[in-house]
Amino acid sequence: MKKSSVAYPFEVRPLSKEEGGGYSIYFPDLPGCWSDGATPEDAIENGRDALQSWLAVAQEFGDGIPKPFSSVSGRFVQRVPRSLHARLIARAKAEGVSLNTLVVSLVSQGIGKQQAAERADRRLTTRSTRTRARTGRAG
Repeated sequence: MKKSSVAYPFEVRPLSKEEGGGYSIYFPDLPGCWSDGATPEDAIENGRDALQSWLAVAQEFGDGIPKPFSSVSGRFVQRVPRSLHARLIARAKAEGVSLNTLVVSLVSQGIGKQQAAERADRRLTTRSTRTRARTGRAG
């Protein structure tokens, strides 16, 4: 099967115990294209296979293949209090950037900090689990 050179966005999330545990991978642009794995890395590897299979079947049956990121426009409108709007305008002006650029930067920073905190939490949880396993103590 020919590998796709097109990069489709995907989401990886942990599965609950009720869902069987492990991790799930989902491709928002390709309806029904998902997979899972014991680790995030396994889910991504299995997701690559699911992606290739989805694309091959769509091509075989002559179905349209969506372009990556076709499910999002890249635009959203958000209402904020006037006082916040005024503060954002003032900060953008002080930094010499557009309001849009400032907001994108602030949102990106917030997401980056959140992801870093989640990674740190996962590392702590993994270390704690390994320590309990070595010492024979229950959680």
